[in-house]
Amino acid sequence: MYSSLGRWCYRHPWRVLSAWLLILVMAAGAAASLGAAYGGTPAAPDAESSRGADILDEHFGRIGAVISGRIVFRADQGVDDPEVRSAVTGLFERVEAIEGVTVGSPYDPDGGHRIAAQGPEAGLIAYADIDTGADTAANEASDIGAEINRLIEVSGLRASEGMQVEVGGAWLSEREPPQSEAIGLAFAVFVLILAVGSVVAMGLTVASALAGVAVGAAAIVMLSNVVTVPEFAPTIGLMIGIGVGIDYALFIITRYREWISRGLTGEDAAAAALDSAGRAVIFAGATVVVSLLGLLLIGLPFVAGLGLAAATTVALVMAGSVTLLPAALGLLGDRITTTLLRGVTASALIGVGLLGFGTGLRALLVGFLAAVIVLAAGAFRFPANPLRREVRRRDAKPLRETGWYRLSRVVQSRPWLFAIGGTVVLLVLAAPVLSLRLGFSDEGNFGQDTTTRKAYDLISEGFGPGANGLLIVAVEASPGPDDIEALRSLSTALGETEGVALASPPIANLTVDAFLIRVQPATGPQDAATEDLVHRLRDEVIPQALDGTGLEALVAGQVAFDIDISDYLAGRIPIFFAAVLGASFLLLMAVFRSLVVPLKAVVMNMLSIGAAYGVAVAVFQWGWLGGVFGVEPAPIEPFIPMMLFAILFGLSMDYEVFLLSRMKEEYERTGDAVNSVADGLAATARVITAAAAIMVVVFGSFVLEDNRVIRLFGLGLATAIAIDATVVRMLIVPSTMELLGARNWWLPRWLDRIVPNLRVEGELVEGELVERKP
Repeated sequence: MYSSLGRWCYRHPWRVLSAWLLILVMAAGAAASLGAAYGGTPAAPDAESSRGADILDEHFGRIGAVISGRIVFRADQGVDDPEVRSAVTGLFERVEAIEGVTVGSPYDPDGGHRIAAQGPEAGLIAYADIDTGADTAANEASDIGAEINRLIEVSGLRASEGMQVEVGGAWLSEREPPQSEAIGLAFAVFVLILAVGSVVAMGLTVASALAGVAVGAAAIVMLSNVVTVPEFAPTIGLMIGIGVGIDYALFIITRYREWISRGLTGEDAAAAALDSAGRAVIFAGATVVVSLLGLLLIGLPFVAGLGLAAATTVALVMAGSVTLLPAALGLLGDRITTTLLRGVTASALIGVGLLGFGTGLRALLVGFLAAVIVLAAGAFRFPANPLRREVRRRDAKPLRETGWYRLSRVVQSRPWLFAIGGTVVLLVLAAPVLSLRLGFSDEGNFGQDTTTRKAYDLISEGFGPGANGLLIVAVEASPGPDDIEALRSLSTALGETEGVALASPPIANLTVDAFLIRVQPATGPQDAATEDLVHRLRDEVIPQALDGTGLEALVAGQVAFDIDISDYLAGRIPIFFAAVLGASFLLLMAVFRSLVVPLKAVVMNMLSIGAAYGVAVAVFQWGWLGGVFGVEPAPIEPFIPMMLFAILFGLSMDYEVFLLSRMKEEYERTGDAVNSVADGLAATARVITAAAAIMVVVFGSFVLEDNRVIRLFGLGLATAIAIDATVVRMLIVPSTMELLGARNWWLPRWLDRIVPNLRVEGELVEGELVERKP
């Protein structure tokens, strides 16, 4: 099947290219017509916070249940000054005129709690609650936030002496499109040139990846209109798509050129490349997709949408690698092996110039496209082409004279040293994961120059840090004296609880059949003490205060939402990990016909992923090197470990299959358990190192983004790939293979008869690539 697909695409390149162009145009048109509808607030099914929010929504309206953001203001003359009051009230009226927006003003009859009443800022700071409506998508909320900021500027309040007006809340914050992927691409270009030695091959690799990513980006926009897709899903899809797309194309092109060097024709080489590297690409890509689709089983639309968006991008990139790439090879022919020295120089000059003049997305993309045009022009054989100059390649060294072969033999000569040493390194890097705390970071992690962060700081100064994450205790009760007295006792008990700054008296709705009590923690929303307080209120304080009354009080509010979703996901992480690990073990056992190899793979992958988790905890939770990365200490978002695990396990399978399949080929051909390891490493190390370097620079470039979640993903993915391709694949794998020798490939006969035989690499026999029979 793979060979036939490769031949057909090679013979009919214009059909394939036209089909992809048509798909891209149709997808882009549909996405533009539908528009993005990103959104989705995480909420655990049947959680106490969700049930409490339902009570608040039913009896008090959305402004009592949900707060999308705030307008926070400070006036030196006091917020009750007639001029201040008049100007700010006029602003609130204009904001409330925005479709779907509701404003809870500090000047409302029940709005007194929105004016600072204690401390040095008493009477100087106040805020208005903003609700954008239940059906507002993330991009729409961001537009509303931008409109509110525009209205503030037009009103002249920010320019007034002694006045400060800010817009708070992550939901209303400005969402900048990603601006760092071009940096990753620029560095990937240089890595590719060094790896493949051909600018044409580099351009083809990047173009193939970008085609799949472009269709994937449009697909995510369309998907957001059908299922819940978080706002940062397109960036995650872009990050993963570029990384795996370049890697997959690199694997196939490397094998294609290898078959060409063995004397095959272009068509036969394309068929052989698809039937060897193409198999590995499909296997690895399918593993990533299945792992990501496993997030659908978590039961949360927010997480499921994130997994579905990423899986869609990977699937499209994978499809482009095995169809678009062979077609492009059919068009280019032997020009794929051309080295363009002047093109490299032009590329380098453009890249250096871009980095020197800044990192704006538009400038980088324009420069990158200019470089591609310059380099592509060199591929065509028109007369007097100033960019085309073929450089004679140096003859390739015999496999056993390469540095990679010597490295493997050094590792194999001291297997215990490298096996134990590499494992210790991974365990040290993974150690911080023991203190992993799942939770959602608050607006205090935004940049200090953003209006969101300034609003957060104003609230903390005027009301205390806990005012940025109020808890709301909701109760359905009768207006009878017994229930009223019980609720007063509850309010007193809440106010006397350690960790509570203040608790309001019971506040009734208009029909006096429901009540709420506002509880302000003494600590901020993301503080561990606040999480402990919520659990203590639910488990001890409230049950004791209402014992024997028949009333049920529910702790709600955004902070309670975040804690419930963190607890929900934390309880499902072990199940998800076990399912992915079990499926991966069975797949690898079928591929390598071994019990030992898949067991080692699972353990080593867990170690490398654990090391990535550890680095993420040290930087983002502990704050190590926070000044370098521009982050402040905060808990790790609860959906990130699952997403990282799903992505990284699939990607590490890519390198696992590519390396071990070559080792097994050599072992089956020679029966030499020692040299087969060194030969397999020497044959694959260069492409694995290049692929890993590309992923590291692409993923690492996203650490430059402003969004904390994107930064966390970028650092986690880049760290894991770097560790996996160096410490694991180059040190631990050869050393453990040496220690176990032929036992690596042991499989009981009874199990050999049961397990299906999966082949992800073909074999060249008398000029024809065929599947090796078991």
